[in-house]
Amino acid sequence: MRNHLDRQLHAVRNLGILAHVDAGKTTVTERILYATGTTHKRGEVHEGTTVTDFDPQERDRGITIFAAAVSCDWDGHRVNLIDTPGHVDFADEVERALRVLDGAVAVFDAVAGVEPQSESVWRQADRYGVPRIAFVNKLDRAGADLDAAVESIRTRLHPLPLAVQLPIGTEDGFTGVVDLIRMRALTWSDTGGAVVEGDVPPELVAPALRRRRLLEEAVAERHPAALEEFCDRETLCARTLSDALRDLTRTGDVLVVLCGSAYRNRGIEPLLDAVVAYLPSPLDVPPVSGVRDGAAAPRATGTGGPAPGDRPGEEGGERRPADPGAPFAALAFKVAATATGRLTYLRVYSGTIEKGDLVWESGARRTERIGRILRVQADRHTRLERAVAGDIVAVVGLRSARAGSTLSAPEASVVLEPPGVPDPVVSVAVEPRTSADADRLASALARLSEEDPSLVVRTDAETGQTVLSGMGELHLEVAVEKIRRGLGLEVAVGRPRVTFRETVVRGVSGVVFRHVKQDGGAGQFAHVVLDVEPLGAVGGEGGAGDVGTGFAFRSAVVGGRVPQEYVRAVEAGCRDALAEGPLGGHPVTGVRVTLVDGSTHVKDSSDMAFRTAGRLGLRQALRACAVVLLEPVVEVAVTVPEDAVGGVLGDLAGRRGRITDSTVRGGSAVVTATVPLAELFGYATRLRSRTQGRGAFTARPTGYAPAPSPTAASAR
Repeated sequence: MRNHLDRQLHAVRNLGILAHVDAGKTTVTERILYATGTTHKRGEVHEGTTVTDFDPQERDRGITIFAAAVSCDWDGHRVNLIDTPGHVDFADEVERALRVLDGAVAVFDAVAGVEPQSESVWRQADRYGVPRIAFVNKLDRAGADLDAAVESIRTRLHPLPLAVQLPIGTEDGFTGVVDLIRMRALTWSDTGGAVVEGDVPPELVAPALRRRRLLEEAVAERHPAALEEFCDRETLCARTLSDALRDLTRTGDVLVVLCGSAYRNRGIEPLLDAVVAYLPSPLDVPPVSGVRDGAAAPRATGTGGPAPGDRPGEEGGERRPADPGAPFAALAFKVAATATGRLTYLRVYSGTIEKGDLVWESGARRTERIGRILRVQADRHTRLERAVAGDIVAVVGLRSARAGSTLSAPEASVVLEPPGVPDPVVSVAVEPRTSADADRLASALARLSEEDPSLVVRTDAETGQTVLSGMGELHLEVAVEKIRRGLGLEVAVGRPRVTFRETVVRGVSGVVFRHVKQDGGAGQFAHVVLDVEPLGAVGGEGGAGDVGTGFAFRSAVVGGRVPQEYVRAVEAGCRDALAEGPLGGHPVTGVRVTLVDGSTHVKDSSDMAFRTAGRLGLRQALRACAVVLLEPVVEVAVTVPEDAVGGVLGDLAGRRGRITDSTVRGGSAVVTATVPLAELFGYATRLRSRTQGRGAFTARPTGYAPAPSPTAASAR
């Protein structure tokens, strides 16, 4: 029985499709579904007939907004696939998907190569250690160049890309590929029918042999078994080469690169073969790590660093293997409200769950009952009786679970690490057209933030307005439109505003703060001495200098004058102070705080007293520091006709942009610049008017930079 379950898990692949916007992710997904027989008609993005882009806004805008899960079968393997958004405003959807995936296919445009958002999603995958293969798409386009795309991967993403295919034909004459592993030609007809395998065309034999030799040498340098065979035989057989590439892909030492044209249905079958051959199954990845629920003390709000038991091997640490017979553990990575009920998307890491089972939900700390289990096909669902380790499914019946919640067996509860949630950078004021709709709007906003953790709703203390914050202008547009369409609710929206930060440019030393309170009975006493300094250098006004971000805390107290448990409370208090902001009410970042001394009282000292001392002491210290306002900056890549470059450069300069690069690709100019986010509101309309609708741009966050004085004054 155990061997049978292992065989089943070995035949599962959980992967995502990652790319820059318009690289062809959704088309690749559609062709995968068609090639596997899951669908019987090829869906097209431009026709609004795709399976995964099923939301009306996705079809209207022609982009992926929400991560969509689908399942299909290929060569005896179950492939659970998540099509992720490519636009930077929806990076949180990508983050939550990558947290639960075992592998990924990175899609690149054969003309553009690596684009800005390609780099962003690549770094997200690096954070979670997700093994990847690459698919260079759109080889049928004018200017397509596989070698140039591979070189851009090497220089901008820094893996070792190894192309295992050679294109047959160029641009519009692209008809197939040479498989360098088996030295066979794979071609497709103009109608995009089934793949035809044959001999390598005579004119490509020499270049194919040369590339095969380079591939063998690169693999032999990095894989011991391949090196041994290469030294003995001076070549590698197809089996050894494939096995070595599988091992090197799963360790991240190389990136296998395939190519094709998804729109013309060319290259999809070899891509599926590569997914099965090179990407890991749930059994090939390390067991998921967590902490036993309740084994470690609850962490104080805002404290940093791992608590005891957060690391496996420490007290309370827990590892859950991909074993259907182990205690149940799953991570919720998406919540969606549908006409049929509230769906909670799960990655099951261990154990088995059946309809009607009780599970422990870590966030609400309560048990809930599983109503239904569904196999997801985008907006369609198939009922299942059970889900086992390695599955990605949706369940109905959970009322309190959120994205990032852990579900586990009540008798063996565990908390898994949730995906990170980015801080919002853009805000708008929203209010109903009529006061009678106020409650409906509040309910709709609460549901939005429940489904999308990167949307934050708050009430402005000064104006009393409801403020919706998110990752960008488009992100907020989509959220508001969802309210309008879903509820038929008319909403008034204010002008977008960016979210500022503050940082220290000159610190202070030896700030003494005593917290003494006596109201009868047990009192409060805490004495701390703090040093505050910048965490990083700050560039010139308005520039994108090296601005330190984050928060660092350390203790230099000697002789046990402040016990360790109180040191942690001081750190928690410091984080509370940073969230409040010392001047304009903006959160503070880029600060290092050192607790250098302090003292306690035998009866009146407590965690709460030292947390209060940390908060008030740091606020006192920050008022004595030199503080500067920071504004978010983004890297913008503007693609325009060559005759429009001058106007675009002038416009970017007028928006306080700093030009970093300008190149010509495929007949168009690509201008890269660093621009304050506040200056990009309405830029899409301006760019279209300057280029007669032929220009386009993409942007990705790069951090924060000091804001100029007029901006700082208006922000406060």
